[in-house]
Amino acid sequence: MMLEAADVKKQFGGHTVLDGIGLKVEKGDVTAILGPSGSGKTTFLRCLNFLERADSGTLIFDGETFDLHTARKVEIARVRKKTAFVFQNYNLFLNKTVLQNVTLGLTAGAGMKKDAAEQIAVKALERVGMADKLKSYPVQLSGGQQQRVAIARALAMEPEIIYFDEPTSALDPELIGEVLAVMRQLAEDGMTMLVVTHEMDFARNVSNQVLFMDGGKVIESGPSRAFFADPQQERSREFIRALREARE
Repeated sequence: MMLEAADVKKQFGGHTVLDGIGLKVEKGDVTAILGPSGSGKTTFLRCLNFLERADSGTLIFDGETFDLHTARKVEIARVRKKTAFVFQNYNLFLNKTVLQNVTLGLTAGAGMKKDAAEQIAVKALERVGMADKLKSYPVQLSGGQQQRVAIARALAMEPEIIYFDEPTSALDPELIGEVLAVMRQLAEDGMTMLVVTHEMDFARNVSNQVLFMDGGKVIESGPSRAFFADPQQERSREFIRALREARE
């Protein structure tokens, strides 16, 4: 087991956002976290990478156990060294070029020399089809291009797992496909990914497992195709029906 989270709980102002969430991820898994808005999906993902502090819960990552509430900075650093996070709003530095955005984590964060960092960055940008935009600034790029740069930045860190927080939600419809194509290729290459998404075709056809959440709880989890073909819980069936009706 590469990653296992258990009994993750989180409240904001007395409101329970996560109520004992658990998840298991094997190397190479692409896990889609689904559910209606406000179900706790993003909060769960952020807790796994310590961007939010869970009130309680355990994370087992690469055989090492971490307390999600009390983990020390040195422990958090060990987790983040093996992970990368792609945000829905790109989080690029507007005053830096594409190449500088991708190399910054390697030079400032990992202490790598500039030349070596740039070689890695160029290869990462080639993987996402952005090698021709090295000198461009984010303002000169479309939203889809910016998100592909953000994915390249994540890849440059050579993570064992990438967390995606609704990576297409800020994009115009015609730009969504180019980002999903990159993610599909990463899945085919064996990258382990945990993806909060509303893109049901991606969840059905690219992910191999689904975690369906509602009201801060896991309603159902299992193989993706089985979930979409024959959901076991009534709330899951309602969710699938609503998706089908929305597409008709």
